[in-house]
Amino acid sequence: MVNEDPNQQERDDTPAPESPLQEDPSVSAQPSVSTHPSVSIHPSVSAHPSSSTHPSALAQPGGLTQPCGSSPENLSVIKVSRRRWAVVLVFSCYSMCNAFQWIQYGAINNIFMNFYGVSAFAIDWLSMCYMLTYIPLLLPVAWLLEKFGLRTIALTGSFLNCLGAWVKLGSLQPHLFAVTVLGQVICSVAQVFILGMPSRLASVWFGANEVSTACSVAVFGNQLGIAIGFLVPPVLVPNIEDRDKLAYHISIMFYMIGGVATLLFILVIIVFKEKPKHPPSRAQSLSYALASPDASYLSSIIRLFKNLNFVLLVITYGLNAGAFYALSTLLNRMVILHYPGEEVNAGRIGLTIVIAGMLGAVISGIWLDRSKTYKETTLVVYIMTLVGMVVYTLTLNLGHLWVVFITAGTMGFFMTGYLPLGFEFAVELTYPESEGMSSGLLNVSAQVFGIIFTISQGQIIDHYGTMPGNIFLCVFLTLGAALTAFIRPDLRRQKANKEIPEKKLEEEQKGGDTSKVPIAVLEDHL
Repeated sequence: MVNEDPNQQERDDTPAPESPLQEDPSVSAQPSVSTHPSVSIHPSVSAHPSSSTHPSALAQPGGLTQPCGSSPENLSVIKVSRRRWAVVLVFSCYSMCNAFQWIQYGAINNIFMNFYGVSAFAIDWLSMCYMLTYIPLLLPVAWLLEKFGLRTIALTGSFLNCLGAWVKLGSLQPHLFAVTVLGQVICSVAQVFILGMPSRLASVWFGANEVSTACSVAVFGNQLGIAIGFLVPPVLVPNIEDRDKLAYHISIMFYMIGGVATLLFILVIIVFKEKPKHPPSRAQSLSYALASPDASYLSSIIRLFKNLNFVLLVITYGLNAGAFYALSTLLNRMVILHYPGEEVNAGRIGLTIVIAGMLGAVISGIWLDRSKTYKETTLVVYIMTLVGMVVYTLTLNLGHLWVVFITAGTMGFFMTGYLPLGFEFAVELTYPESEGMSSGLLNVSAQVFGIIFTISQGQIIDHYGTMPGNIFLCVFLTLGAALTAFIRPDLRRQKANKEIPEKKLEEEQKGGDTSKVPIAVLEDHL
């Protein structure tokens, strides 16, 4: 039997130990009945997909469809690679760089309005183009992820992020607003290659007891980028009338982000690998085994939308993340309305929201790895997000900035801390479907609601004030919390990881009826 130990590490160039299968001279193939995916590495290997598994997985000669470059020994040995932390940290860094470029305009909305001579709505669209671009490009990019793998997607995303940063340097004149729009659109395309990767990256590289923590670290970078995007632009670009001096300060910010994006692109080339030599968990081994290169991509999407629990999560995740996107885009405008001339503190309030959310994300990831209480944790965090939003709404106009810092930070702890929870819960509900597809659909929902909420709340703020605008978001967060309560915690990945092949085989033999399910045995061990 293979001993699955997530803490057991290896170097990528270490020869793989021989599979226990090769040491047993007597190999018998016994049919078995399986409800959840499992790999029985005893005298025989069986792989039976769940109801959502591609039916063609058992149609291959050996019963298992091997990924390119993977031998039977690779699938049967469960080990984690030391490279995994370097990979996730590099990803987290270029995700941070991309997120910074999303919020850098919204953080000093009024300054860019004066520099380019455009409306507040035009500057808002520099943030909303990130949301708009994601929607039509999700499916093509998700297909590319399945077709070409993690490394190709990482290289493409980091290159486009770097290219967009340098294009913006050509927009340092007031009449060149179209050039800065072009650079932002390129960065928004790069984001499509980034947002859906955390759960896929965690599943491919990390063991069963650290996968949620890894996903939180991957999402952590995006949140850190938003935090820096709130903090740095108000410091580097002061609110001055002289447009020549203003162009000089903006150029400093653009050169800095261009240099960082270039360095991170080089690091992706050096560090990023497609996958480790051995699968890090039994669930990932099964995912390799059950993968079918000829499976219909459309059928995978259809299966996901037939999963009622996942559909509910898509809606609730979109409501929460969309509210966060709207708040991030409009925060500068809301704070300036109540506290004129406080652009720097508006950025610091945004920083407080995101830093608190990063702490919440890490804590929730560690908690999930220990407790596996996905439904309960998600529901509690959602309800606390609603409570935090209500308190923030009631205290924004009190005239005390320190109160706003506290209430905004409390809201951010839960609101942005919810984001990695949604990714991991989606993977649990949809296993063994593609993590890139489930995460991508969550992000599409977030972008759609983000656009709706940003435009609607912006119009409400312009006509009626900040409190009605925030109450508008509270109503939808209440709806999201109510729908979350109806999600049934069908944790399919956990069931696959907890499968004990020997006990399962004994139960099946005692059951007696084994004629209805085909057996999949590796050819090398018949």
